[in-house]
Amino acid sequence: MKGDLKEAVRGIKTPSLLLLMSNQDQFEEHVEQLEAEFPGVPSIGCINMSYDTRVVEKGVGVVAYTEGVAAAVNVLEQAFTMPVKYIQRLQKDLEQIGASPQNTVCINFCTGNDACVVTTMYSVLGERKIAMMGGTGDAGKVSLNGKIYEDAVAYALIKNQNGKVKVYKENLFQPRDDYRLIASKTDKSNYVIGELNGRPAKQVYKELLQIGDEEVTKQALSNPFGKISGQDMCIISIKEPIGNTLSCYRPVNDSDVLTILEPKDNKKIVEETVAKIKGDFPHISAVFSVNCILRYLFFLQNNELQKYLDAMGTLGSHAGVIGYGEHFNDQFLNQTMSCVVFE
Repeated sequence: MKGDLKEAVRGIKTPSLLLLMSNQDQFEEHVEQLEAEFPGVPSIGCINMSYDTRVVEKGVGVVAYTEGVAAAVNVLEQAFTMPVKYIQRLQKDLEQIGASPQNTVCINFCTGNDACVVTTMYSVLGERKIAMMGGTGDAGKVSLNGKIYEDAVAYALIKNQNGKVKVYKENLFQPRDDYRLIASKTDKSNYVIGELNGRPAKQVYKELLQIGDEEVTKQALSNPFGKISGQDMCIISIKEPIGNTLSCYRPVNDSDVLTILEPKDNKKIVEETVAKIKGDFPHISAVFSVNCILRYLFFLQNNELQKYLDAMGTLGSHAGVIGYGEHFNDQFLNQTMSCVVFE
């Protein structure tokens, strides 16, 4: 809790892979210390809150894989302009560890431009049917093996040598009604929606929820947008109003069909996720998850954070990170949880 990295790693012996979640003030120091404590051990890191059965808001968290895994770590640079330039690194790493769909996962920490990064990485992972999950860190920095990178995505390929792996995602929301909103006058590069059904976006949102200007940002935690994609619902979180427009956390295109979402029974949804995982995995060795910062705030607002962590804790060794965007295979998500389970 106090940011003492040596205390955080006390008891870790002969790790095969390390995941670092630090705070902005101590990130450089922690990256250097971790490499000094475990020289040559593969590691990736980001700036974000972490958790197991409690949340570490301003300290440091370290996840160690200590046995039964083969791991390869690397980084794709120029995430905002040309991550594909470095894609051969991922291809070579997959060959190095002998990745297979049943037992291999890719965990990534990204500095931004998630939609492009996820699409780029999954162009290789998808061909091999290798699962991926991860999220965006704060302050535009990630680490790899003791070195800090900006404008990049750091990743760890993990092969479970004693069982299978599987990724999951969890959505707490459902459509509020059958109302459909057609987006227009969007600014995709800045994630802004100008109009909905031909009228100013902020005004339409306020009218449908019967709220005032000052309530828009707070209400967005409980009523984000949803974009219907086949049988799936993609959450588009609202960041803030800008004039009569709405700034979001992921891009929206002209003519996208949106709806307003509302929370389901949160306790029931989490129980269903835990039951599904336990049903798929009679023997669980580890679970690593990424929870959106907006889910974290939503749980806090409803006094449900500890209940959530306790429920996930029943799976066994569960730890994770609070992200600013979540990745699930080829999807860039908002206000969602993604996780990977190791047999």
